[in-house]
Amino acid sequence: MIDIRGLAYVVVATTDPERWRSLAEDVIGMRAVDESDGQIALKMDQRACRILVQPDQTDRYIASGWEVADRAAFQNGIASLRNAGVDPEPGSQGEVDARHVQEMVWFRDPSGNRHELVWGFRTDFARFKSPQGITRFVTGDLGMGHTVIPGPKFDQTYAFLSDVMGFGLADILVHHGAGGAAQRIYFLHCNNGRHHSLALFEGEVPSGCVHLMAEVESMDEVGRAYDRVQKSGTKLMCSLGRHVNDEMISFYFATPSNFSLEFGYGGRVVDWTRHVAFESTAVSLWGHDFSIGFK
Repeated sequence: MIDIRGLAYVVVATTDPERWRSLAEDVIGMRAVDESDGQIALKMDQRACRILVQPDQTDRYIASGWEVADRAAFQNGIASLRNAGVDPEPGSQGEVDARHVQEMVWFRDPSGNRHELVWGFRTDFARFKSPQGITRFVTGDLGMGHTVIPGPKFDQTYAFLSDVMGFGLADILVHHGAGGAAQRIYFLHCNNGRHHSLALFEGEVPSGCVHLMAEVESMDEVGRAYDRVQKSGTKLMCSLGRHVNDEMISFYFATPSNFSLEFGYGGRVVDWTRHVAFESTAVSLWGHDFSIGFK
């Protein structure tokens, strides 16, 4: 299995990169840096890039970038993929440079989601300065946050994520959608204490992602971001609330790539030697009205 240490970055496509720049700097509080070929790197800490925005003819999520400790772990990861019948493609020099890493390969899971495996990030370690004065995003050893991706081939995809990519099961939620159809969501952790770095949703999602999560270190930062979202006219997708499983206090808003961004505070850090997986029958302890996203 691959020893994944965290979600290193994500790659998104957009027909309007300047909308992403404005959302990142004026609302989220990330810093935008111009890259080659019209790409924009969004910074949320000392890393050179946490969200790579690429100009395109569509608005969608492209890839999840997963980090391993070193080149030996990277090579072991490639071997694990090949042993599972997956032949990963090496990243081009342009792709490697845009992600600011030493090496990269990419592959797809059984549901078609693109995953990128990387090691050895490059950065100048300059102090991160948020355009909105955010003191710190919660990253470091916990990775950049979490991402929720579609799994129309749910059982095969979960088996691949678990048996090949090495994700562990944190907990389960069964979502009852339109008409009462049951759709599973498995919350998965990697080799860090974040409650989940990845979640798999049983169903199709045209944009390629349900939501991406960014965490800050105080509730006041969440409140200030909530004010900025409303002032900017950005579409609110879910009201403020606190989740049952990771205990995150958060709200959700739309991004230019047709998925939501969850902005939160207070997520659980888990000791996996003591954790017991469970199925929650509620999404949140309070709040989190997702119906507003359909209005």
